[in-house]
Amino acid sequence: MLQLFLASMLRYNIHLISTLTLSKITNIIKVLGSYYLSRIGGSNVNGGLPISLSIEPTTACNLRCPECPSGLRSFHRPTGKMNLDLLDKILNDVKHHCAFINYYFQGEPYLHPQFLEMVKMAGSYGIFTSTSTNAHFLNSEKAKQTIESGLDRLIISIDGADQETYEQYRKEGSLDKVIEGTKNILHWKKELKSITPHVVFQFLVVKPNEHQIDEVKDLGKALGVDEVVFKTAQIYDFEDGNDLIPSNDNYSRYRENGKGKWEIKNPLDNHCWRMWSGAVITWDGRVVPCCFDKDAQHSMGNLQAQSFSDIWNNHHYRHFRSQILRSRSEVEMCKNCSEGTQVFS
Repeated sequence: MLQLFLASMLRYNIHLISTLTLSKITNIIKVLGSYYLSRIGGSNVNGGLPISLSIEPTTACNLRCPECPSGLRSFHRPTGKMNLDLLDKILNDVKHHCAFINYYFQGEPYLHPQFLEMVKMAGSYGIFTSTSTNAHFLNSEKAKQTIESGLDRLIISIDGADQETYEQYRKEGSLDKVIEGTKNILHWKKELKSITPHVVFQFLVVKPNEHQIDEVKDLGKALGVDEVVFKTAQIYDFEDGNDLIPSNDNYSRYRENGKGKWEIKNPLDNHCWRMWSGAVITWDGRVVPCCFDKDAQHSMGNLQAQSFSDIWNNHHYRHFRSQILRSRSEVEMCKNCSEGTQVFS
């Protein structure tokens, strides 16, 4: 089983590298240099453009997960779905420097009626594509279309090994549909003799499900997914403790501080790779610096009216990076950040 996993990871990484062009490799070098010069010198140096982008197809979701703005229907920004004309403009703006697009921010991507067309559009520019789904819409036909779209990586959220446990976090969800959708994807991947997508089970570890970590590993192996990943949960109200914080310290972002309160483990050092390597684009074209900015409070500009490079290098964005280098702990969205949120099985 280990050999199969290693072979799958090797294929995945070779495929990812194969999508890189000279211009993208050059940009990666510029971004790395800019980040480390900024980190060492303490002042913003910005010589490259994002290596990766998260693009939000839609804010809509069928589930009601308790720590998610989509699930809680609690957005303080407009909701909707991305227009393909806007996406085409974005892709033309970023095609020479962006190596990786994750079609996910908030919402369930498969609720966008043209989601797989969005995947094909990015693929036509040689951009590696990924998405994250709750797998409730992966019937046989949609799974077949997913394989045919050329999607490179598919993350399937599976937060329990039985329905009772699964629905404690994935409110209104069905574990049977998740497993059925996974089987459909793996069936058509084999049937069409495709090496993509790389299929990942992602398990968000919270107190109600932490006892099933080994069971989910076994389930992933039994079904034949390529990888099982465990992710720590972001919890909004953690200072006084929370019923979702797991007992296993290895899977918690938080710890008791000895004074009756809880705190985040991340020391929030004054640097952040994400501010130089990536950005998030909302469904209506706003560019925000990080996936922790779920309400787009730090909008740096809008791609409906501006080019990406203009936004990336504008005064507002440069000032924000300088603020991260100067005092990251004072930036509100950073206060619940955990840089290492995944543990690979």
